Amino acid sequence: MEEISILIAEDDADDRFLLKAAFEENGFSDNLLFLENGVEVLEYLFSIKLRESDKKMPRFILLDLNMPKKDGREVLKELKLHPELKKIPIVIFSTTNNEHEMRRCYELGANSYITKPNSFEGLLKTVAALRSYWMNTASIPI
Repeated sequence: MEEISILIAEDDADDRFLLKAAFEENGFSDNLLFLENGVEVLEYLFSIKLRESDKKMPRFILLDLNMPKKDGREVLKELKLHPELKKIPIVIFSTTNNEHEMRRCYELGANSYITKPNSFEGLLKTVAALRSYWMNTASIPI
């Protein structure tokens, strides 16, 4: 199975479609994995860790906060408490735009917090910046 570069946790089908389109328009359509809830995210990452197989951890995780089964805050907290998974950068990507929530996420270990743009053009710019920073600029020991 091919290596996953970006794990995107998003429960909304429309948002998944738009994110996929935005990454494709930015020249990055391969190696994306979309999961729909926090339980799936944790199961996927722990399965890689347990197997120590040919799969590598994602370069970063784009994590929605408001998801069913296990929300983004719970996922963030669990991942940052795990000795080996805590090094995966986590970018919160949410419609929630208040200072209290942002502060809470950073306290739980988020590497970045981005409020979802209101337009597809804004999403294209955000995805371009994410891709450029996390794939080309940042040095990540994964």
